[in-house]
Amino acid sequence: MQQSRRFYVLPFYFFIVGGLVCVSLVKFGVSSIDFMYGTNITNISDIKPQQDNNATVYLQGKVAHHVPLLGWQMYQLQDPSGKIWVLTDQKDLQLNDKVLIKGNVHYQSIPLAGKDFGEAYVRQQQQLEHTPAP
Repeated sequence: MQQSRRFYVLPFYFFIVGGLVCVSLVKFGVSSIDFMYGTNITNISDIKPQQDNNATVYLQGKVAHHVPLLGWQMYQLQDPSGKIWVLTDQKDLQLNDKVLIKGNVHYQSIPLAGKDFGEAYVRQQQQLEHTPAP
């Protein structure tokens, strides 16, 4: 009798502990995409242009602006921490689309009057997820 009671109580404990873990992950901002791809998504504000030059990053956000170029497209990716321009060969992106990408950080120096007005951008290697805007 004692053995069968333990058999029914054990799954209940796993259910409770699993629920608490999931609630904690959501509360602290860990998305399911992090687990699905086994990566850490970088906040745009954490990118240090000259220090991270050519570093591989995973970024997630929405398309804030896009500019068509000859054979390429640049779009501004926005997350809650900031914005960065992304260079890609994909043509199907629209405003407010949500994307998860893998790319390399680049820095373009623009010296002017003894100061550097350069800016960091990301060259997209791979689009891991794309959710069109409603």
